Amino acid sequence: MALTLTLPSARGALETYSLRGTAPVKPAKGVKFNRIAYSAAHVVADPLAAVDPWLQCAVDWDATIAYRRHLWSLGLGVAEAMDTAQRGMGLDWPTSLELIRRSLDAARDVPGALVASGCGTDHLAPENAKTVDDVIRAYEEQMAAIEKLGGKLIVMASRALAKVAKGPADYERVYDRILSQAKQPVVLHWLGDMFDPALAGYWGTKDVDAAMDTALGIIAAHPSKVDGIKISLLDKDKEIAMRRRLPAGVRMYTGDDFNYAELIAGDGHGSEPVHGKSDALLGIFDAIAPAASAALGELAQGNIDRFHAILGPTVPLSRHIFAAPTRFYKTGVVFMAWLNGHQKHFAMVGGQQSTRSLPHFAELFRLADAANLLEQPELAVRRMRTLLALHGVE
Repeated sequence: MALTLTLPSARGALETYSLRGTAPVKPAKGVKFNRIAYSAAHVVADPLAAVDPWLQCAVDWDATIAYRRHLWSLGLGVAEAMDTAQRGMGLDWPTSLELIRRSLDAARDVPGALVASGCGTDHLAPENAKTVDDVIRAYEEQMAAIEKLGGKLIVMASRALAKVAKGPADYERVYDRILSQAKQPVVLHWLGDMFDPALAGYWGTKDVDAAMDTALGIIAAHPSKVDGIKISLLDKDKEIAMRRRLPAGVRMYTGDDFNYAELIAGDGHGSEPVHGKSDALLGIFDAIAPAASAALGELAQGNIDRFHAILGPTVPLSRHIFAAPTRFYKTGVVFMAWLNGHQKHFAMVGGQQSTRSLPHFAELFRLADAANLLEQPELAVRRMRTLLALHGVE
C-alpha cells in the first residue's frame, strides 16, 4: 500500500500525495571515480544548547562528523567549512576552525578520505576592512591556521575584498600574495552574487567576461599553486568557456547546482584531458550523496546513459533547493538530511530553518521522492507530517 500524506500546493491548497514507492539507488562498493568529487558539507546544530540562535552558533559535533564519515563512505570528498556549512550565515571563524580540525582528525581514520577546507576573511567584518592590506592579513591568518593543521585550502571569495578593492589590480595583488605563500596547490572559489549579494562585482568588475579574464590571469601567473577553481555562477556556458582556457593541469570544479550533470559528463573538448569535463565541488552533493556516488561510479565504468539516468532526476530537486534567494539553499540541504534520518531534528545554526516556506518544503519532498532520494520513506513521511503539524496542517 502506497504511503500518502496531505501536502500544500504552491497555491496554498491542500492535496493528497502518494509516494512513488521506488527504492533509492545503492552505490556499488569499491568503485573508483574518474572525477574528483567534493561535497560541501552542512553542519548539524545542537538544538539543546542554551544559546541565542541568531547570535551564537552551537554545533552537534558528533552528528556533524558522522555525516562526513557518511560522505567519505560513499567515495565523496568533503569541502569543509564552506557556504553549505553556513559560513558567513551563522558559522563564525573560530567554530569553522574547530570544524576543520575535527574533520581533518576524523579523515585520518578513513583511507583515501579527501578534505579541502575553506580559507576566507570572514573574521574581518567588511565594514572594518579599510585597505587591501587588511584583507591580505585576514587571509594569511586563516591560511596559517588551516595549514598548521595540515589542511588543503579552498581560498574562498571575500566580502571584505569586494568592499575595498578599487579594480582588478587589487584582486591580482591579494591573490598573488596568497598563492605565492601556499604550501600546496589550492582550489580558488568564485561565488556569484546570487549566492551572496555582498560578492557583486568580484574580480573588480560586474562584467563576467572581464572578471573571468582577471581570474584566468591570476591562475596563469601561479599554475603550480592552483589545483583548480570552483565557480558557482549557475551559467554552464560561462563555466565551459573558462574551463577550456585554464592552464594545463588546472581543474574546473563545477559549483553549478543547476547544470552539474552535463558539466561533469563533459564534452571532451580541448587538448588537455581535464578541460573537456568538470570535476565537482557541490553543495547539492550533500543532499543527493548516494545518487551522486552511484552516478559517478557508472560514469567511471563508461556507462554514460546510466550516469544520466541516475543523476538527471536529481537536477529538478537541486534547482528547487537553489531557487532564489539562492543563499537560502542550505535550509533545503539540512531538510533533506533530516528527512533521511541523518540527524534527529530540523534546527539550524542561525535559526536558518525558517528561511523557506511550507509550500517550498512540500515541493522539495515531492521532488526528492521523484528522484528516488528518500532513503527511509516511512521515516520521511513521519517527519514531513511533523513539520506539517507545526504549521497547522493535521
